[in-house]
Amino acid sequence: MPDLSVLNTLAPYHILTYGTLLGSSIFQSFIGGVVAFKCLPRPQFATLQSAIFPIYFSLQSACPILLALTYPGSSVQKPLAGGFGVIPQQAGSGIGGFFAEGNRWSVAAPIAVCFAANMVNLVWAGPKTNEIMRLRKHQETRDGKKAYDAPPHSKAMQKFNKDFSRMHGVSASLNLAALAATVLYGVVLAERIQ
Repeated sequence: MPDLSVLNTLAPYHILTYGTLLGSSIFQSFIGGVVAFKCLPRPQFATLQSAIFPIYFSLQSACPILLALTYPGSSVQKPLAGGFGVIPQQAGSGIGGFFAEGNRWSVAAPIAVCFAANMVNLVWAGPKTNEIMRLRKHQETRDGKKAYDAPPHSKAMQKFNKDFSRMHGVSASLNLAALAATVLYGVVLAERIQ
């Protein structure tokens, strides 16, 4: 039977938060979004994604904050000058341990990248993409033709399609950067478990 006293530490909450961050990112990026794109007509797919993304990026932005707050302390090794051994140092739990000198690049940096990329998606790229989609939908009505129909398209629709492709690429790149940072932090966690 597991020792339930561990529930009085930050460690299980940290691991559960990390699992939520990684699992939701992989699911939305490679399963849910792909299946929805294949199974739904484009207008319904766009409506679904417009509703899911604010929730998804809010969760993806909140989890790195929770990871910082629930960081479980441990001893870290500080190399001596010239590489002649190490000095054990104690990194505290929570936000102090998260930002401890020995954790800045291995812990704080990847989690900060994850937070920043998801916040940019939440407050700028997502809303900008939705605005372009709304304008493009109005242009479809004016043109009497869907944005994804075969060319030729009006100059306005060509601009909206180009703008949408650009913003979609930015959003997808930010999402993949956040996922890569999350996986990198997973390697750091795995090293601690050994």
